[in-house]
Amino acid sequence: GHTQQATNEIKELFSGEQVFDTPKPLKLLRRIIQLSSNKSDDIILDFFAGSGTTAHAIFEQNKEDSISRKSIIVQLPEVLLESNREQKASYSFCIKNNLKPTISELTKERLRRAGKKVREENPEWKGDVGFRVFKLDTSNIRPWEASAETLSEQIDAYVSPILEGRSEEDLLTELMLKRGIDLSVNIETRQFDGLTVSCVDGGKLFTCFTSQIPASCVEVLTKGIIDWHKSLKAGKDTVCYFLDDAFENNVAKTNLCAILEQHGLTNLHSL
Repeated sequence: GHTQQATNEIKELFSGEQVFDTPKPLKLLRRIIQLSSNKSDDIILDFFAGSGTTAHAIFEQNKEDSISRKSIIVQLPEVLLESNREQKASYSFCIKNNLKPTISELTKERLRRAGKKVREENPEWKGDVGFRVFKLDTSNIRPWEASAETLSEQIDAYVSPILEGRSEEDLLTELMLKRGIDLSVNIETRQFDGLTVSCVDGGKLFTCFTSQIPASCVEVLTKGIIDWHKSLKAGKDTVCYFLDDAFENNVAKTNLCAILEQHGLTNLHSL
């Protein structure tokens, strides 16, 4: 593989547009992967993802030798500038396609297009070309920073320990990391009486991080979780998490815990 070949590969994916100046050639990366990794579930790390060639090459090589390698690729959201002659084409592509003008957005778009191409060219292949995107951030839990002068303010703030602006998905991701759960496992969501419940890794973890759990919803919510858990045959080690301040009152929280415990879901926690 050589640079011109890599440029042509990018143009083919991006409808003739050259959105990356010096991408790495797929053929070279595929050869490196083939020589260095020959087991399913091997994890390949690229800390300077750039155009995303490494992950694209893994898609292609997994298809070629029927191995399920995984990858972690890291790319800073470097801003593309219209005034920069070398970045002008990349910037224009992002604007035309409603993407933030950053390198990382182009990386994600390349992987979406590469995965689609591999699927279309190999309809019988059942391998995985999906990916999840995570951004580094502070904890979702409000830090305790009280001094003698600010103790009263901190106590008031801790009525809700979750930082404002954090989503249910943010909370679930942090919880998975803290519990040592692989971020690539299957996550399914369902709605029970308007409340979103997430089921992680076939029932090992259930979460409901909605901001309000009315007492009137407890019966439907618990029935939904119980029936779902039974259908998965997940066993007794399942863990359930809720937001402590989401419950309308202590009665709602007590009833929810009692119903779940009666049906074998005894590992209950709140944030």
